[in-house]
Amino acid sequence: MDRWGEKRYHSVDYDLKQLFGEKIYKITLNGRMTCPNRDGTVGYGGCIFCSARGSGDFAGSAALSITEQLKLGKQELLAKRPVSKYIAYFQAFTNTYAPVEYLEKIFREAIADPDVVILSVATRPDCLGRDVLDLLERLNHIKPVWIELGLQTIHEETASFIRRGYRLPVFEDAVKELRMRKITVIVHTIIGLPKETHAMMLQTLDYLNACDIQGIKFQLLHVLKGTDLAAVYADTPFPLPSMVEYISFLTECIARLRPDIAIHRLTGDGPKELLIAPLWSENKRTILNTLHRQLKEQDIWQGKDYHD
Repeated sequence: MDRWGEKRYHSVDYDLKQLFGEKIYKITLNGRMTCPNRDGTVGYGGCIFCSARGSGDFAGSAALSITEQLKLGKQELLAKRPVSKYIAYFQAFTNTYAPVEYLEKIFREAIADPDVVILSVATRPDCLGRDVLDLLERLNHIKPVWIELGLQTIHEETASFIRRGYRLPVFEDAVKELRMRKITVIVHTIIGLPKETHAMMLQTLDYLNACDIQGIKFQLLHVLKGTDLAAVYADTPFPLPSMVEYISFLTECIARLRPDIAIHRLTGDGPKELLIAPLWSENKRTILNTLHRQLKEQDIWQGKDYHD
């Protein structure tokens, strides 16, 4: 199976190499925003699993301008390898939760960099007002815009437990509005949420197969220090998948996933100084190597078990 190069799944790296002729690297940025799930608009404390930096633990410093963050990010990457093109990735907190004038300023500052070829914005589906959508559409005519939406699960009971703060129709409306504007949509899902069964997690995947999305991120649930999830875990430890179980489930997801959906992430990173569990997740290279070997041994490729 050589449809996606050496891999047996549709990776975003493959797409980017086809489009730009080389590997593209992300520079994670901090736009100095917060979240409606933290400031009381929707709730307080954020999602139960979210760290104090709003899932932006690897993002740039909020003390620096966007231009300065890009410059520093380039320097760090170039110290390791030759790189010429970048994705400006607004990662920390909710990156459309600000006045549209401010959003336009920082987003245009990012894409003004000639080495930035894509603008990627992580946000919530309930933070995409008409003015923001129109801004994203305008920017999408200048350079490609990716919008990353944190869905995590389709199950309302789980969504309530993790304090997601919006219901499924809100997500559906956001995807519809973004796709009307031809903006790429990438969806975050979490594997291993408490009380979610194997069948429930596959239901989320099947739901996304029927949605007009272009990318997906599979995220292993991490228990991080300082989060409300850590307090729950300390009080009543809940089971987390072993590496073998996680890879087995990922293999099933890949076989079941619609083949045109690009996979942007297969496990995720938890900062080592914050990670409580599962500790095996620190060995990212081992996880990916084992997954690739298992896909080959079992003759599995993305979409093998997908049925439209």
